Amino acid sequence: MMRITILGTGSSQGVPIIGCQCPVCTSTDPKDKRLRPSAIIEKDDTVVLIDASPDLRTQLINYYNKRHIDAVLITHEHRDHVAGLDDLRPIIFTQQKPMDIYAMDRTLDALKCLFFYSFQEDLYPGAPQFSLHKIGLDAFDIGSLHIIPIKVMHYQMEIRGFRIDNFAYITDAKYIPPGEMEKLQGLDVLVINALRRKIHYSHFNLDEALETIQRLRPGKAYLTHMGHYLGRHQDLLRELPDNVEPAYDGLVIEL
Repeated sequence: MMRITILGTGSSQGVPIIGCQCPVCTSTDPKDKRLRPSAIIEKDDTVVLIDASPDLRTQLINYYNKRHIDAVLITHEHRDHVAGLDDLRPIIFTQQKPMDIYAMDRTLDALKCLFFYSFQEDLYPGAPQFSLHKIGLDAFDIGSLHIIPIKVMHYQMEIRGFRIDNFAYITDAKYIPPGEMEKLQGLDVLVINALRRKIHYSHFNLDEALETIQRLRPGKAYLTHMGHYLGRHQDLLRELPDNVEPAYDGLVIEL
């Protein structure tokens, strides 16, 4: 069995947005509180984190309070997807080995700059240590997980989605090339970004996300990377097709 825990479902600013008084940001429904996007995948004894949001410490304490993560898959280097890597220090110290990070070459170079103190020759005591692994589009294994990288375009920036068994996680997509869409056929569950209702230059809006879901026809689809303009969770539930739901922080999916 594979267990997926959605740690965060918000956009780069999170929801609520600081100072915003809109109906979503002032909602009292816990499912309208959206931390920045990350997810945990567990299968057998293998645990992989997808992205490390700025809210990672809170997310792990709330939804995965264990000191075991084998590796981190990084979709791209934007801060809302990597800023929480430093919060993995307790896990790195407990496991007594560097954390394995899998990402595109460009993303790995960015991490060396963002977390320069972890890559200095004279390592500062207490700094987290990372072991970097370059990925392209070839499949690879981490423990019991077979991972197929998916090329996704985030405006003009090439990033990565991931298919793991019959589950796929796509975030920050504006366009998925036809050959990569083929890799996403036959899914049981798809998690995909839907930022807002209006067209956006670098993210799927709701209509684009639903069109992609319709083309791929997964058994079930969940929306993530949702901004406050998309609407409240309960309103979306009533509006969306039967096989599509807005994800929420702490959602557990078992396959």
